[in-house]
Amino acid sequence: MTRTPVALAVMGLVVALVAADLAGSAPLNPYQAPPMLALGSGLAATGAHCAAPVVD
Repeated sequence: MTRTPVALAVMGLVVALVAADLAGSAPLNPYQAPPMLALGSGLAATGAHCAAPVVD
């Protein structure tokens, strides 16, 4: 088996995965999304280990 059929199969699976994801999910609302870069905005970080409360 050469690289071409394998590469085409992988690309086809990636396209199928993206199509299934787009078909099964609601469209994004850019007005409710968090800012990409919130440097100095005063917004607290959420959803990560750095957002965990400090334990004394």
